[in-house]
Amino acid sequence: MISRLQILIRSSSQQRYAVVANGTSGVGSLVNLKSYCTKTEQVKNEFNHDQDETEQEKPNKNEGPQRKRPPIKSFVPAVKNPFASASEKTKDVYLSMVNIFAERDVHRRNHVEFIYAAMKHMSEFGVEHDLEVYKALINVMPKGKMIPKNIFQAEFMHYPKQQQCIIDLLEQMEDLGVMPDYEMEAMLLNVFGKHGHPLRKYWRMMYWMPKFKNASPWPLPNPVPDDTLTVAKLAVERMCTVDPRSQISTFDTKDIKDALDQTWIVSGMSPDQSQLLKEHPRNKAVYIEGPFMIWLRNRTINYFTLRADPDMEFLNSLRNQQIDEDDVTHLHVPFFGKVPRKPHQVGKVRSVHQQDDGTIFAICATGTSTKDSLLSWIRLLEANGNPSLGEIPVLFRFHSNVGEKAVQIEGNSEDDMPMTRNDDTTMTTSEKPQR
Repeated sequence: MISRLQILIRSSSQQRYAVVANGTSGVGSLVNLKSYCTKTEQVKNEFNHDQDETEQEKPNKNEGPQRKRPPIKSFVPAVKNPFASASEKTKDVYLSMVNIFAERDVHRRNHVEFIYAAMKHMSEFGVEHDLEVYKALINVMPKGKMIPKNIFQAEFMHYPKQQQCIIDLLEQMEDLGVMPDYEMEAMLLNVFGKHGHPLRKYWRMMYWMPKFKNASPWPLPNPVPDDTLTVAKLAVERMCTVDPRSQISTFDTKDIKDALDQTWIVSGMSPDQSQLLKEHPRNKAVYIEGPFMIWLRNRTINYFTLRADPDMEFLNSLRNQQIDEDDVTHLHVPFFGKVPRKPHQVGKVRSVHQQDDGTIFAICATGTSTKDSLLSWIRLLEANGNPSLGEIPVLFRFHSNVGEKAVQIEGNSEDDMPMTRNDDTTMTTSEKPQR
């Protein structure tokens, strides 16, 4: 028995020494080692093993700072925008891209994003005022599946993303003054049904937009022409409607000798204004003021006025002759005594062109808005029935009160007021037209 025990102890000690000496042994050898160790030795070995792992994790000071690896980003494929990459910006190209998207897939995935992208690039293609383009975008929406089946779907906005997209499209049409037609109603009915919110928006637009479409007493062509001469004629005609007898004339500076600017001039003047100019004193100057700005929808034009200082003596005499109909201090009752008759006076009647701030003789718009073109305008007025302009001094007063009025509205201090241009130059005898 003793000899057998000695043999077993020798074999086990040899096995332990073999495992310690062989550092490349596998996992099974390590398990055998732990099974044959005592409890204190096993804890000590585990502590030494953990300490070795922590020392391996610590960076080496001699190796320098370690580089941090950038986080791995997920790859997202970019979606190509056909409207931004289009080489030609025309209506035909725009409609062809819409038709390609509509015929590409039966399910028409991402149709809402496509419509928003198409609305964003409308101004680049010049189709923001075209009704046909809006109907083509509505036609992109799938038909039938977004129609509500019950009252809850109808009131809680069935398919809200798609309905809000078409509502935004109709809002853009309303802001730009594009009035829908009955074909669009049928298209919205096929997409969202009669209880859809876009169809309610369409009905509100069809109620109000026709009322405001023809409310202006100065109708303009739609769209407003790009020709500056045509826009100037429309602007002068609009401003001259204050006097129905006003005449609009178009001149060319080529008819004036020694004219530097070769341009057009649109002038507006009535017979009453010609008479006022004829009666104007020769020793008082008249002024060419401007430029002023007038808007015709989305177009602007600058114009000038020929005016004089107000005749305060005449205006004061008119105020004394006027009787305030709302004044009850001198109320006469016809039932007691005789009613005093009003004195019959013969006097001048105030013209619509005689305002409190001055008398307007004429207005004009030129192609260059320069002093030379305005000088040609004065010469042309003198040659066309206003010979008194050759005897009256004419001053150029280029100024604009828009900045001052804006400051008054905003309530800024006088130190922050912008400088306005106010140039008064007198036409010399050499610049006056030869009679």
